[in-house]
Amino acid sequence: MDIRIDTPVGHIAAEHPAATRVFHRFGIDFCCGGGKPLREACEARDVDPDTVLSAIREELRDGKTDETCWVSADLNSLIDHILTAYHKPLNEELVRLDEMTKKVASVHHEKDERLTELRSLFVGLKAELGAHMMKEEQILFPMIRQGQGESAGGPISVMEHEHDSAGEALRKIRALTDEFQAPEEACNTWRAMLHGLEAMERELHLHIHLENNILFPRALEHATA
Repeated sequence: MDIRIDTPVGHIAAEHPAATRVFHRFGIDFCCGGGKPLREACEARDVDPDTVLSAIREELRDGKTDETCWVSADLNSLIDHILTAYHKPLNEELVRLDEMTKKVASVHHEKDERLTELRSLFVGLKAELGAHMMKEEQILFPMIRQGQGESAGGPISVMEHEHDSAGEALRKIRALTDEFQAPEEACNTWRAMLHGLEAMERELHLHIHLENNILFPRALEHATA
């Protein structure tokens, strides 16, 4: 794949998974905003597209391509990977972060009033993601497994809309936490919470990317058989 500044970032991430490390580094949205050309995605972050392009080429040239490329994988295998690598760990992490955000907001809200809003945002995101993954597991993924992906436009549209909503919540959480930077007075739990939220954001970006940019388009075009 010839990578240019007019190539959609979702295509770059799909064809060259190692490029997602560069996108993370520059804060470029390659999941919900995967249809945007690299130039436009970089402009949204006030980043020079040629700098990002050079970083991607360097990443690929260095042979750091240990990630699996899923663009031509069997759809059942891709779904299994999403369930194992993302759904199960996310459900577990949401429980852990729920306790941490609750504790930090309760103990330290007088030091930083934003912690109360952060807690509220997280509670909403947790509920949304839980319902979202359940719908995928019980409705959409079985449809795709049964070769009914071509008729799954309605459920897929709903899932993409919910991905956008989750992405917006993640952006608000990042802003509220000063890009996950702990203040000097932060205790160990506070710092661990921020680290966990940042890791959750990174994994959710990869999770949504696999669905929006690979699984859903392929399911709409082809049956699994």
